[in-house]
Amino acid sequence: MVGNHRKEVKMAKEGLHPKYQECKVTCNCGNEFTTRSTKPSIHVEVCSKCHPFYTGQQKAAAARGRIEKFNKKFGLKG
Repeated sequence: MVGNHRKEVKMAKEGLHPKYQECKVTCNCGNEFTTRSTKPSIHVEVCSKCHPFYTGQQKAAAARGRIEKFNKKFGLKG
């Protein structure tokens, strides 16, 4: 008979994987939030509350750079 093959099921070993738990993430800006990780706490330098891309400051910084470049090119003082 073809197709009557039994597959052996292997169970995962106990104690092999680290504990997955709730984790408190703290940013340099003071923002805190909870997620899940194998670590009890994580400290980060930037988050979505302070990163220029999410706050809109990235566009302002780019504009300032273009203005400075223009002023330098034409010898103007800011």
